[in-house]
Amino acid sequence: MSDPPEFTIRVDQNPYLPDGAREMHAIVTVGARAAGGPSGAAARPPAVEIIIVDSSGSMSYGGKLAAAKRAARAAVNVLRDGVRFAVIAGANQPRMIYPQGERLQRASAKTRRAAAERIGRLEAAGGTAIGSWLRLADRLAAGHRDAVRHAILLTDGKNQHESAAELDAALRQCAGGFVCDARGVGTDWDVAELRTITTALLGGFLDVPDPGDLEADFRAMARTAMGKEVADVALRVWTPRGARLRFVKQMVPAVQDLTGRRAASGTQTGDYPLGVWGAEEREYHLCVEVEPGGVGRQMRAAWVKLVVPGTGDEPERVLASGNILAEWTEDEARSTRINRRVAHHTGQSELAQAVQEGLEARRDGDEDRATARLGRAVVLARDVGNEQISGLLDRVVDVLDRERGTVRLKREVSKADEMSLDTRSVRTVRTRHDEPPPAEAGG
Repeated sequence: MSDPPEFTIRVDQNPYLPDGAREMHAIVTVGARAAGGPSGAAARPPAVEIIIVDSSGSMSYGGKLAAAKRAARAAVNVLRDGVRFAVIAGANQPRMIYPQGERLQRASAKTRRAAAERIGRLEAAGGTAIGSWLRLADRLAAGHRDAVRHAILLTDGKNQHESAAELDAALRQCAGGFVCDARGVGTDWDVAELRTITTALLGGFLDVPDPGDLEADFRAMARTAMGKEVADVALRVWTPRGARLRFVKQMVPAVQDLTGRRAASGTQTGDYPLGVWGAEEREYHLCVEVEPGGVGRQMRAAWVKLVVPGTGDEPERVLASGNILAEWTEDEARSTRINRRVAHHTGQSELAQAVQEGLEARRDGDEDRATARLGRAVVLARDVGNEQISGLLDRVVDVLDRERGTVRLKREVSKADEMSLDTRSVRTVRTRHDEPPPAEAGG
């Protein structure tokens, strides 16, 4: 077995609060880098990969099914030997494409060829019931809790053949069972629906307007999954008595609110799931409300740790830790200084909200609110340096004054452009490289 990645925690904040203040913000950067141990498939941790392909009747139009087949084969072909995998066809009810029977198969040259052959026979018919597809994936992954468990979900439509309550129940069942990345192909799927699914399953989602782009995208997702080495990482946060953790949000690579995912783990501590990890870096925004202290008082506002739960005879592991501090001061220059990373991510969070609210107002016919919120998004995208969102906004509004956010709604906007803006509104950018040293670091 290879050595697990080495984890670090870095905390960026301004620890100084004015007399009587309660609210402390911090950006927690979690990094994982390869430990440099043995390489090769035999050294990798066990892994499960499940590929779910929408095979409803609508997939037969626009070349979507042929593209999905190529994409599924591309994903299978990059699975390393020994990985347990399955391919599922999703319609009103899911069915196994490969292997036969409700089970996983070990990847090898022979089984990859067999899977590709079975994928080639896939035909499109029926409706869309995504919750049932995910339940099947959960049953397949359930016996492999020691493995890095990942699924790829492709759909071209809305979840029309089961109720919202049924999908919600499926997501509650599957949460923690596997991480799921999703793709919506074409323009008939529901952005909010895929956002809900991937938020619950700690994955990401993107739009793929052109089916021809699916093959490279699936290959990249599968390769990324093969690089994951640690499953079920959690961020454990301790706060002092009387304090309240107002929110925990992932900010990089995408905005994802984890606040509601808290699981109590001890006296004054809660765990927030971070999913599976390879060599990568992610950033989280924490806001803690503490009891105010007197001028000159210093305290630990929060203590953050990365933990991996124990399995079998293996005890729980602490991978890294760091402190969020607070100190009250009468020095206005100290207490009013805003940490640049905190400001940057606050802007990105507001940007995502402004885009989504503006598009919703536009769909509802509320032009005044849509103009105001999308105008605000134009300003925020410029401020945080998110050039991709700036470009997508330009397809939805005519920008009259980018600095002030004066815009006019375009009368004709393609559905693909609107969906791309909505989908990618949560994709964030890092702070600039000229960032000053962190105010506090731990690890």
